[in-house]
Amino acid sequence: MIALHNSKTWTYSSYLIALVLMVPVLVMLVGGISASTQLFAHLWQTVLPTYLENTVILAFLVVLLSLIFGVLSAAIITQTDIVFKKQLRWLLLLPLAMPAYLVAYLYTDLFDYAGPVQRSLRTWFGWQSPNDYWFFDIRTLPGAALMLALVLFPYIYMLTRGAFEQQDQNLIRASRLLGLTAKQSFFKVALPLARPAIAVAASLVLMETLADFATVQYFSVHTLTTAIYDTWLGYGDLGAANALASVLMLLVLFVVLAEQRSRAGLRHQSARPNLQRELIKLSSSQQVMASFFCWALVIFGFLLPLALLIVMAVEYSNVAQLSVLISTGINSLKISVIAATVAVLIALSLGLYQRLHSDKYRQLPQQISGFGYAIPGTVLAMAMLSTLGPIDHWLNGVAEFLGFAAPGLILSGSLFAIIFALVVRFSAIANGTIISGIKQIPQSLDYAPASLGVNLTGSLTKVHLPILTPTIVVAWLLVFVEAMKELPAVLLLRPFNFETLSSQIYQLISDEMLEQGALGAILIVLFGLLPIVLLNKSKEEV
Repeated sequence: MIALHNSKTWTYSSYLIALVLMVPVLVMLVGGISASTQLFAHLWQTVLPTYLENTVILAFLVVLLSLIFGVLSAAIITQTDIVFKKQLRWLLLLPLAMPAYLVAYLYTDLFDYAGPVQRSLRTWFGWQSPNDYWFFDIRTLPGAALMLALVLFPYIYMLTRGAFEQQDQNLIRASRLLGLTAKQSFFKVALPLARPAIAVAASLVLMETLADFATVQYFSVHTLTTAIYDTWLGYGDLGAANALASVLMLLVLFVVLAEQRSRAGLRHQSARPNLQRELIKLSSSQQVMASFFCWALVIFGFLLPLALLIVMAVEYSNVAQLSVLISTGINSLKISVIAATVAVLIALSLGLYQRLHSDKYRQLPQQISGFGYAIPGTVLAMAMLSTLGPIDHWLNGVAEFLGFAAPGLILSGSLFAIIFALVVRFSAIANGTIISGIKQIPQSLDYAPASLGVNLTGSLTKVHLPILTPTIVVAWLLVFVEAMKELPAVLLLRPFNFETLSSQIYQLISDEMLEQGALGAILIVLFGLLPIVLLNKSKEEV
């Protein structure tokens, strides 16, 4: 491809944008590395090994359960003639809209000693105390892993299902001609071919697990994310929090590099595969087992939690709650709209720069700007505090030196910090969507305006942007929804007396009062359904 433009202003601004998005992370890492060795030694001798152990065990269990749930359900949907296949195909995506901390609270309330399940059991069997029977405790590390897996397995299901559906069936038929059974063909041919997609999905689940804060905090499972939060808000020690955040950041970086290395030697199959598959005929007992498994994932991952929220909303909602919901909803909308708009504008600038500019390394700014998605919200909040806090103090010092009143924390103590963090965190989503849209534009349309004497501005406004309008809308909605659901960064960076839907619901959950915020929780879930509907629609149109 021959690039069309060589504007130095565009080049400098693109690299500047990428640098600005990465500066907070670099500052945080430097602060963590330069933290007192005595401080880090103290952390290692006291709590850090436990935090690391819990984090690793939790991540392993979540990925393992998500693989079992996601790969098996994808195999059932794509390889068999299960009944209600068309409905289950998209229903299995719904748990992705349910925040894990909501599921954790709802199931704790359902299965706790004072919950309806154990109350019913005691009534039916005449049990008088906990000594009369055994019942599992959901508020444990394995319980937290199960809660996270129930809402994260759709990542693996979605990508694995897509990989199975795009496989060349001639390879499967060849294996059958060589004497393999349908089961052997699946494990020796289909599953290995899907390994790249499974690896990508597993890395996404792992990063989401490492980024989770509210679920493990509610279950009292001490991980690196809860340690960062407690160290900063509980002890006010920014250096120690940076050190812990650096450890988590390096752990995430290791996961990303390991995932990329695991796929380095893999090759794609035929560019024109035969997609006509022969479905495995299930017996009656196999139909029951397969249906029970898939429907259980849908029910326990989405339908039952949503039903419990609706019951709470009907029983406990009132006018006062509605007024609070409107206030916090406006706050959430405000920061989400601004963050989504900024992220999409940046993605458009960097994406079109990569497509149209002559710079040899024009893809670099877009790649750098997308690195933030791998950074947990808690780590990103510490990066913002480490970067914007000193700037605020410098501005206050300059103002006082010049005889003006100190402006206060105009960056780190305002909505600017939250919006900046959301843009850094979710720019990768906007980048990926915009780049995929740009790739659909024929290259001839890049040259046609130039051949007619139209400058860069005219080319963008009259050709590229009109074509990209649907893609821009999708990218904006995806970032908007993710910003609405973001919790850890908002908790650490929000100004005093400023609540969003996610932070308000988390506070109510911490106080065992989710009933008072059930309407807001339902609203978050409904927003979470938007990208799933868009994703399912786009898949069906392919």
